[in-house]
Amino acid sequence: MSTVLIVDDSPTLREMIAGLLIKAGLTVVEAKDGVEAQEMIQATPPDLVVLDIVMPNMNGYELCRWIKNTAATQAIPVIICSSKSEEFDRYWGMKQGADAYITKPFRPADMLGTVKQLLR
Repeated sequence: MSTVLIVDDSPTLREMIAGLLIKAGLTVVEAKDGVEAQEMIQATPPDLVVLDIVMPNMNGYELCRWIKNTAATQAIPVIICSSKSEEFDRYWGMKQGADAYITKPFRPADMLGTVKQLLR
């Protein structure tokens, strides 16, 4: 069974995404910011990371860049899920190494489809 790490400073959003993924049969772990996520990834690397951009301590761009530039974690797919919906935000997210960029609010089917596609 695949494990997905959800990184978002909003407990409501983490709960919403977690509920969706758990229903789809995935294991979910959560972090409230990039620093906590980094510690969790180093301890037990997940199969996929869903992260927000705007977070305290370490933002999503920094976390994505760290994941993709670290030999032990660079193969982990990263989905940025953010309310930042400008074309530049998407471009910059992909430039940091993100495998997908989903804007909030998102359709549950889009999130699930993207997660499943990246876990194949």
